[in-house]
Order: sequence, then structure tokens, then C-alpha cells
Amino acid sequence: MSASVRDALRMAALYLLLSVLWLVLSGQILSNLFDDPAQLARWELINAYAWMGCSALLIFVSRWRLLSFIGVGARLRREDRERLRMAAAVFDSTLEGVLVSDRDGVIVHVNRAFMQITGYQQDEVLGQRPNKFKSGRHDTAFYRQMFATLAEKGEWSGEIWNRRKNGEVYPQWQTLRAIRDDHGQLTHYVAVFSDISAIKHTERELAHLVHHDPLTDLPNRLLFNDRVKQTLAAAQANKRGCALLLLDLDHFQSINDSLGHTTGDQLLKAVGERLGAQLGSGVTLARLGGDEFAVLCEHCTQVGEAAALAQSIIDGLKEPFELDHHRLFTSVSIGISLFPSDALSAEQLLRNADSALFKAKSNGRAGYALYTEELTAHAQQRVETASELRRALEQQELRVYYQPVHDLFSGAMIGVEALVRWQHPERGLVPPGEFIPIAERTGLIADIDTWVMRQACRQMVQWQAEGKALAFVAVNVSSRLFAHRNLYQMVAQVLHETGLDPARLEVEVTESAVMDDPEVALEQLHRLRELGLQLAIDDFG
Repeated sequence: MSASVRDALRMAALYLLLSVLWLVLSGQILSNLFDDPAQLARWELINAYAWMGCSALLIFVSRWRLLSFIGVGARLRREDRERLRMAAAVFDSTLEGVLVSDRDGVIVHVNRAFMQITGYQQDEVLGQRPNKFKSGRHDTAFYRQMFATLAEKGEWSGEIWNRRKNGEVYPQWQTLRAIRDDHGQLTHYVAVFSDISAIKHTERELAHLVHHDPLTDLPNRLLFNDRVKQTLAAAQANKRGCALLLLDLDHFQSINDSLGHTTGDQLLKAVGERLGAQLGSGVTLARLGGDEFAVLCEHCTQVGEAAALAQSIIDGLKEPFELDHHRLFTSVSIGISLFPSDALSAEQLLRNADSALFKAKSNGRAGYALYTEELTAHAQQRVETASELRRALEQQELRVYYQPVHDLFSGAMIGVEALVRWQHPERGLVPPGEFIPIAERTGLIADIDTWVMRQACRQMVQWQAEGKALAFVAVNVSSRLFAHRNLYQMVAQVLHETGLDPARLEVEVTESAVMDDPEVALEQLHRLRELGLQLAIDDFG
């Protein structure tokens, strides 16, 4: 019997009971009050009318409450239907895929996003099981752990790889929930997932950017250091050696300063491509920064093999590079350090190769040098000298000495040449051969050249004021400063500040600085000539 029938019977029984009580009690009361039959009859009629009114009122109230309940029920049903429609709209319009299965894991419903992500239509998956989408990338332990968490907490979230209809394996971020009824009985499983392929692709790109040079796409210093550590660990385990070669392009700064950073970047990229094509398997090529490259050779276990590789790199870079409207020649200096004879750690191997590289540059560039223990002491001294040289420039420890220039025929002194010296507070007079190469390597040489030119011009103005008959003062300009685009402006500013007649200044440039790039050098010389100063080629032939 339904609840509504039971309620109706209860109401009917209640009405019957009230009616009986009314009739019995009202009859007895009226009989006791009235003895006259006529009055009794009249009051019994009034009693009947009263009961009829009460009955009508009861019927009205019951009917009104019934209609109210029906109205409320209809409104609740309308609201329920609206909520269901909204839930269905959200279910189908959400960007996340949704899969609903029964307690046995049989798929009973999927939404539109599920079909778009997986490529399956609804009728292709209803009645199937979710293992239809397995990628094969996860073992049974993974799924066992997933369902153990689901059973314990009622929910599991994590990254999982599944397979689309076209066979493509892709990553998902999935949340799986167990749905239970009011009695705690499992009824359904609901899986909500999103395709994170784009996120994974972005992560891979970011990881690539972090570990690769953006210009050449070669491994950068971070990745190279990691490769060196791995290679050394493998070499130590297998009791074999390997070699690390540090490469530095000769006079690259001159190209950068004279032709611009765009051309310099093009050259670096071209060098990286040529080296990559030249080196074979078992060799890691990296760009550590600037014009510095590194090569890690796993099969170079002997000095001769490493030297042969270095020479092949030098020979391979002798061919000119055709870049836009420029035909550039470049050479390379190489420092070589071997494991385990020279170093046992990645850091020491790199430091030793850098020391050998400095030796190669000191030997005239365009060659290679092997590491020796003596180079470590020299390297430490170079670091100290470079630091002290920066301080010397700031604290006016540099001195300008003037070498007389005589006329060969008359023997008369016609000018002077400015020479820089370093008056160290503790070491005394430091030879130029000790600090000039370090100044060139660290980039301080351009600042030193500018300082020397300013001092020489001021001294020349003073000598002229004192009446000394000197035709000129000669100042050497390094190849780095000569290749700098702002050389013209710098010289013009020095002449303006000191007030020296440009005809009294002679700028000396080495032949090698001119021949690094004759076209650019010619343009630079013409511009300097416009200032009215004298030009001279030093170290000619």
C-alpha cells in the first residue's frame, strides 16, 4: 500500500471518528438541555447545520492543503528538471573529458569533450571498459596503487598516459572518484581528465632552452658540465680515459665590434654547424658562451688522439665563411686536458683546459696546447694579475713612459712614442709582456689604450706650452680598440678634451690588426684620417 493511500485512509477514519463523536455527544447534550420536543427538534436541526458547516470547512482546508502540496511538488519537480538540464549542459559543455562507469567498470556515459579528446564516438565506448584506452606505458603496479588509493580515499588524481582512437599515446591529468549511495554502497565511477599534451610540449621546450644555447642550439655550459660528469663516471668505471678540448675563436671581438653583433652571431652559428658536421659520434660539442666552444671526446684516450682531433678542428675552420655580404676568415685556439692524467673532476678538467687554451693564445693563436702542471700556477697568477690590473686602472698605478723618436738623417729627436708601464705597489715595475696579454684576454686593453691616449695628449699639450719642439706623440692602438666602432668618437673626444692639435697625434696600428679584416680596417683608417691626425703601421712585415 502506498503512502498516499495510507494518508487518505487515516484522514477518512479521523473524519468518521469525529462525526460519530459529534453526533453522539451533541445528541446527549441537547437531550439533557431541552425537554420540549419542538425545541429539541429545532436545536437538532441547528446542530445538523453546524456539522455541515464544520464538514465544509474541513473539506475546504483539506483541499487547500492538498492543492498547496501539489503546487509545491510541481515547483520542486520543475526545479529538479532545471537542475538536471543545467547539469547535463555542464556535463556536455565542459572542456574536460568525463567518463562514467557502473560499479563493475562498464562505461555508461561519456561527454562531448571525451569524444573530442579521444576520437571515439559515444556508441563506440558505451558498454566497454576503460582498459580499452590503455597506453601500455604503465605497469600493473601503477594501476594497483591507483585503485588502492581510490578504495581508501574515494578519489585518485595524477598523470596517466592513454591512447587515442588513432593510436596516439598522450598524457592526461585525471581525477577518478568513487560514487556511493545514501547507504554507502558503491554505484558508479566518474573519471574527469584533461589533455596535457600542450603542457608537456611546453615543459620539453623550456627544458631544452635551459640546457641549450639559443643561438647555435648546442648544449650550453649547464648541460655540458652534466655530460662531462657522466662521461667521467663511466670512464672511471670502465678504466678508460677521455679528452676535453676548449676552443676560442681568434679575434672574434674584432669582428663583433667592426661588423656588428648580427654578423658575429651568424659567424658563431656557422662555426657551430661546421663543427657539428665535422665531429662524429662519441663527441659532445657545446657552446659555453661568447666565442668559446667545448668538445668532449669519449674515445680520445691518448694525447696523440686528442692532438689529432684538435688539429682536424683547426684545419676544418680554415675555409672562409660566406655570411650575407661578408666573406670571413677565422682561426681557433684550442686547449686540451685529459682524464685521468690531468684531472679527476669535471671542474678541474675544464680549468686545466682553460689554462692550456691561454697558453695556445700566448703562443700566437691558430694552434693548440696541452695542459701541463706548470700552467695551473700560471693560471692562478693570471687571475690575480687580472684582478690587480682592474684596480691599477682605477687607482692610477699605470704609468706612461715616452721613447724618443729620432730622424735617421739628422739625428734630431722629432717625436716620442707613448709606452704604458705598471708600477705595482708591491711588485714594482711589472713588464708589459706580463700584463698586456692578460689585458687583451679580459677586455681591459681598450680601456688602457684610451687612458694612455688621453695621458699622452695632455703631456704633449704641456710640452708645447713649455716650448719643446716635438712634431708628434705616437700612441699604439690595440687590435680590439681599432676594431671598435666608437674609435673615431673616442679619439675625437680625447682631442677635444685635451686641446691637442690632431696633426700632433700619431696613431700606430699593427699590421695584424689591419689584416684581420682589410675592408673594415680601411674604412676605420679613412675616418681617423678625417680628424687630421697621422697614421702609422707598426710591426710591418
